[in-house]
Amino acid sequence: MSAPAIHPSAVVESGAVIGDGVRIGPFCHVGPDAVLGEGCELVSHVVVAGRTSIGARTRIFPFASIGHPPQDLKYRGEPSTLTIGEECLIREGVTMNPGTAGGGLSTTIGDRCAFLANSHVGHDCHVGSNVVFSNNVMLAGHCSVGDFAILGGGAAVIQFARVGAHAFVGGLSGLENDCIPYGMVLGNRAYLSGLNIVGLQRRGFAREDIHTLRRAYRLLFAQEGTLMERVEDVATTFESHTAVREILEFIRAGGKRSICTPREAPVPVGGA
Repeated sequence: MSAPAIHPSAVVESGAVIGDGVRIGPFCHVGPDAVLGEGCELVSHVVVAGRTSIGARTRIFPFASIGHPPQDLKYRGEPSTLTIGEECLIREGVTMNPGTAGGGLSTTIGDRCAFLANSHVGHDCHVGSNVVFSNNVMLAGHCSVGDFAILGGGAAVIQFARVGAHAFVGGLSGLENDCIPYGMVLGNRAYLSGLNIVGLQRRGFAREDIHTLRRAYRLLFAQEGTLMERVEDVATTFESHTAVREILEFIRAGGKRSICTPREAPVPVGGA
């Protein structure tokens, strides 16, 4: 790798760790506790503050604010961190905050994620790999997002909510409950509208696996019994299916939010 290329107008403070082949464009500011992995690029007007570590070959566009103190009024300057994985794309105006004492002191983001313009990752969040945030997505504090999840433009996720792997959150959705892995949620407030079939097909899931997930989904969100009773029924019926088990483990693990469920069937005109 080549030596770092730093524009004369950029400010890189003493103590920052700059990897081989890093490119830092005009009017960027890199703080003294930042770490930029090899081949990273700050295009221009990017600020990397705090105890922030950015993985190799991640590219960050103008006016992104990475690692500034959390937007939490309880924050008192504790030494929290923000860790971003390799080969991420962070577009214009994105904001990402480190953790707080109340949430484990860390915010983490996996590899090969794309954060489009003006999206936000709040304090103490944990985002997996291959995740896409479209423009203006708002992820509040203490949230988790699984691998390969996609959040549509303008979606808002309430604090402490979980978004499972391979899930899809529709544009302008307001998610105040947990979205199961492979699920699709829509609306404000968001409801579970089915499985993310298009996403599964694009990622090469076999037709048989998709049919099995559909069968498990119908049983899991049937009208009879409680959710936990149906979880046990599905576990018995589909005990050998990996994706189904992942959904069941997500539900069993629980969290501070309820599970997002489908809307009830509409009552026909004239009553039922």
